[in-house]
Amino acid sequence: MSAPTKIPATRSSSSRPPMTWKTRLQRLAQPVILLAPSGLWLLLLLVVPMFLILDISLVPGLKPDDPTGPYGLGNYLRILQPVYLKVIGRSLYFGAVSTVFCLLLGFPVAYWIALMAPQRWRNLLLVSFVLPLWTSSLLRAYAWRSILSPQSGVLNTILTTFNLPTQDWLNTHTAVFIGLTYNFLPYMVLILYASLEKLDQRLLEASADLGATPRQTFWKITVPQTLPGIAAGSLLVFITSMGDFIVPELLGGTASMTIPRLIYNQFLGAGRNWGFGSALSMVLILAVSLSIALLLKYGDRNPESFS
Repeated sequence: MSAPTKIPATRSSSSRPPMTWKTRLQRLAQPVILLAPSGLWLLLLLVVPMFLILDISLVPGLKPDDPTGPYGLGNYLRILQPVYLKVIGRSLYFGAVSTVFCLLLGFPVAYWIALMAPQRWRNLLLVSFVLPLWTSSLLRAYAWRSILSPQSGVLNTILTTFNLPTQDWLNTHTAVFIGLTYNFLPYMVLILYASLEKLDQRLLEASADLGATPRQTFWKITVPQTLPGIAAGSLLVFITSMGDFIVPELLGGTASMTIPRLIYNQFLGAGRNWGFGSALSMVLILAVSLSIALLLKYGDRNPESFS
């Protein structure tokens, strides 16, 4: 009778040799080396300038020819004055209305491209839809000025040809809404398309098999499944339209003062006040950062959690 073979004992994790300082240093150095270029770029061009703006915002009444002064919250308290709160409210109003318009116009377009258009034409349709973004936003704004001009504009020329009443929309809030919606509608369509393309078609088929109407399927299946995309697109359009400088300036006139124009006046206008302009910039930065933080926290949640 042969003796039983001995199975060599495996070395347990506790018997592994301890890591040397050189190995630990290599493990720590690898992520640092990989992240160093982008981290240095963000530090120099984002973090440091933001702290400089914060430092300047704490000096009330800071002028270019008077770079010293006591620290305080005077600039932030000045924002609470009714005249500046009205400007902030107008910026929020422009951003909210243009976001609603982009969502109402962009969702049907994205839905048709993602679920109804032939597969071979989808990429071409997307490219053609975002084609206006290849031109400068300044040129697009001037194009809308020529379209909405009350004297010789394209719009009033067409209305006059058909004996319809002319419209004087230039230098009004209506022109601002048209310009903002035109500028940021492609972004909404792209984000909604990416969300609708991932929609599970089996859920739509199951809803139809169970007797649901197309309207019920849309509100019970399509919208809940695409809520993260709707939230992401709406937030992107809201932030960019609220911070847009060109469209309100060229299409809205003096009655459409917004936060970007107010900040511009504090740095380059007649009554320069760098401290107050920096305070306005910090408020805008904090609002955008908070919106992005909320999107990152809730944007990828399960759609069922929104119901």
